[in-house]
Amino acid sequence: MMQFLMNGGPIMVPLLACSVIVLTVVMERLMFWNRIDRNRNPKLVDDILESSRVGDWESVREKTRQSRDYIVQILVNGILHRQFSMIKARESAAAEEIRRMRRFMTILDTMITVAPLLGIFGTVLGIIQSFDVLGTTGIEHPEAVTAGIAQALITTATGLGIAIFTVFPYNYFNSRVEGAALSIEKYATSLEIVYGKLAGGKEDSGEAP
Repeated sequence: MMQFLMNGGPIMVPLLACSVIVLTVVMERLMFWNRIDRNRNPKLVDDILESSRVGDWESVREKTRQSRDYIVQILVNGILHRQFSMIKARESAAAEEIRRMRRFMTILDTMITVAPLLGIFGTVLGIIQSFDVLGTTGIEHPEAVTAGIAQALITTATGLGIAIFTVFPYNYFNSRVEGAALSIEKYATSLEIVYGKLAGGKEDSGEAP
């Protein structure tokens, strides 16, 4: 491995840094989504909607006290501010959750672009070196020329390899964010519907929600 890095030339150093950054971000995001999955509680979400349908806010407070489910937290945030603006409170909490889910995604996106460019840069440097050696030694020493070509090929392959490896987790994490956003919208809409029916019923009966 060390010989491979040395043969690639100086551009292998930033490429190695890119690979370390990608691996670090991928591992962090995998652990993040693992925590998200472990904290999910669909049954509790359904219980919140049922309690909201009848206006049992004390039950909602008791059931959600220890929950770390992101959908539960968003719904509860809307419920707590129901007398002011449930929709805006819910949207604010949802935006914060989505921001957490998209954390470090720009780094992966950057690595997908930067790594191949660094590989191409190394290719250019290797070709320049090969022509420089060719102009100095002539064709009598082809091994000196092939060293520069090998450097060019190594950096290109490394840059492409990093980008290819990064594309798969990047698309996976993006799909998880999109799925979470759809789930948030689904349950938030359900909460608005049941609360709207509750508030409408109380207005009809002359009670304050």
